[in-house]
Amino acid sequence: MPKRSKSIIAAIAGMILIATGFALSPAYAVPDYPTAAEVAAAKRNVEEKKKMISRIEGILNTLQDEADALESVALQKNEQYNQAKQAVKIMADKVEGLEAKVKTAEEEAGEAKTMLGQIVARMYRQGTSGNTTLEIFFNPESSDELLYQLGASDVVAQRTQVMYEQAMQKQSDAKALAAELSSAQAELETRRAASEKLYREAKAAADAVIAKVNESESQRASMLGQLANLKDTASDLERQRREGLEAERRQNAVKDAPTAPELYTVGAPNSDLVERAIGFASAQLGERYVLGGSGPDIWDCSGITMKSYASVGVYIGWHSATAQFNIMASNQKLVPFQDAQRGDLIWWTRSSSFSGDKYHTAIYLGGGMMLEAPNPARTVRIVPVRYGELFPYAARPTAN
Repeated sequence: MPKRSKSIIAAIAGMILIATGFALSPAYAVPDYPTAAEVAAAKRNVEEKKKMISRIEGILNTLQDEADALESVALQKNEQYNQAKQAVKIMADKVEGLEAKVKTAEEEAGEAKTMLGQIVARMYRQGTSGNTTLEIFFNPESSDELLYQLGASDVVAQRTQVMYEQAMQKQSDAKALAAELSSAQAELETRRAASEKLYREAKAAADAVIAKVNESESQRASMLGQLANLKDTASDLERQRREGLEAERRQNAVKDAPTAPELYTVGAPNSDLVERAIGFASAQLGERYVLGGSGPDIWDCSGITMKSYASVGVYIGWHSATAQFNIMASNQKLVPFQDAQRGDLIWWTRSSSFSGDKYHTAIYLGGGMMLEAPNPARTVRIVPVRYGELFPYAARPTAN
């Protein structure tokens, strides 16, 4: 699973834009951080130790909640800006197309007007039955027939009227297109102004996240160090544990399962292969989570899914939750989560993009239960599916 800090930086990376003066959020109260002496004293007393651990974990939760709140605003502002930018592009393309149409329409209107003037002038000089007029309005193969039916003067008058109406229509079309162009240009400027405003707000929101992360980085490091000291664990392991618990807390915050439309038809799972893969995974229950673990007695989320299906000869992708999703998607084995069956793979993501990074994966067991290697705070286990940040599609590795 990717580290918590990486997810924040990934969310920020697309928003490092231009300078701004946008005020974003209220000031936060400064937590009452314990001193080194307080930690040492608490370590000597069991009850004080428990209280100090609770206090430090509360501070870490507060720091994380503040960063999460700012990150949520930043992600929303960035999405709003992206949509506004797309709206500007669509309108700019429309303006460009209208400009070309207006130019063509004005040229055609001018040519029609000139031609009509030439016809009228020539008719005035030569009369309606002159040879030149007939050459303009009749084709050699049909001229005799038309003359017999109508007479030269009637034909010339009718054709002149048609030319006149066409010329007037083309001038009218040119004016209408010019008016539409003017309106589109005004709307384009409005959308550009709105986009630039959201651009500044997105940048301000990103800056606020960066500032908060930078501000709390040393504080978090200090808190994690003190927590590790109290628990007699390594700081890096304590950080991993905290990140896992924070992800689990976010996931548990949502109570309803996601739904999604069907993308294509996916066959039924191979029940024999599924049960054998789940059997392999179940044999690892209670074993430790270690980042990058893929057996025989240590696991991370994608390590256990990879080895479980590899044990029955099914390749689901390499040792990465995102890579496994990409393989399943490219093989068209995704099903809406509401249609998930026993043995299907499920994922969690903080990305709004369909193809964005997936930070956790598990094996769905049916009945709302799953088997997972969750995080450094837990061992391999079977638990109810957590819906927060759950990707709305599962994958069926054994489908034909």
